Amino acid sequence: MATPSSSPTSIFSPEDLKRLNQRSNWKGAVQTLGHLAILAVSGGVWATQRSLGWLAIPALVVYGFSLATLFAPVHEGVHRSVFTHKGLNDALAWMAGLLSFYNSAFFRRYHKWHHRYTQVEGKDPELEDAIPATLGQYLWHVSGIPWWIGKVRGHFKVAMGQVEDIPYIPQEARAEVIRSTRLQLAVYGVAIALSIAGGQPWFVMYWLLPLAVGQPLLRLILLAEHTNCTPRNNPLTNTRTTYTLWPIRFLMWNMPFHAEHHLYPSIPFHALPAAHTLLAPHLSHVAQGYSRVNRDIVAALGTTV
Repeated sequence: MATPSSSPTSIFSPEDLKRLNQRSNWKGAVQTLGHLAILAVSGGVWATQRSLGWLAIPALVVYGFSLATLFAPVHEGVHRSVFTHKGLNDALAWMAGLLSFYNSAFFRRYHKWHHRYTQVEGKDPELEDAIPATLGQYLWHVSGIPWWIGKVRGHFKVAMGQVEDIPYIPQEARAEVIRSTRLQLAVYGVAIALSIAGGQPWFVMYWLLPLAVGQPLLRLILLAEHTNCTPRNNPLTNTRTTYTLWPIRFLMWNMPFHAEHHLYPSIPFHALPAAHTLLAPHLSHVAQGYSRVNRDIVAALGTTV
């Protein structure tokens, strides 16, 4: 385990940070189109093979995971680090959120507080979700069901204008967040209506079901980011970087380099591997794979189901 620096965010020189902070429209476009290509190919195989083809289940898993991991471009888009143009980042975040059941306007404010108060009890909004303390709670969490319940409740609460008790949504942002959420729910409503009118359950077969299949895999990944790290607002010790397979790293837009991201949120996704080579000696939590992290999480749980 590395010894934390006395000043975590001053590890990089101004020159290093300037170099790593460079956004690239080309790299952003390649990443976006690559993710969409995986969605299109796996979704196409799922659509044509689901009845009899042996590729149906693998295609469904890949397609569902690709849908769920559209959370990653939501995340990068709200940081506005994918493209050099603010509007392109915002459009990417909103469209990716539409497909992954996140709302980018809401998530931007939520995530800003998560960075500001990482692992601080009563402040970090991610800690509002119960951290699994037993095996039963862990299995319930990774099933994705609590995520679905929370998203449905949260979206409808915001759409109804009930945001006064949400501390990370400031007064001046409330109208935007409400309007964006209402628009998103309206799109879902139209899509459901068209699916019913056409007599084809495509809204379920090509969105709800695949996303439900992909969510448990995403839960396993996101659970590794901070679980069992120190409950202090120090990015060197409260966040975990996880080594993983390239396809997962690609679909997660390099988010597995999560400690690097928390140390320097301004660094775009494509520069995080380079940042890791410089930061690795300073990090307290670097894991060899998500299966290893989750085994350790389960091993530390209580025996009560």
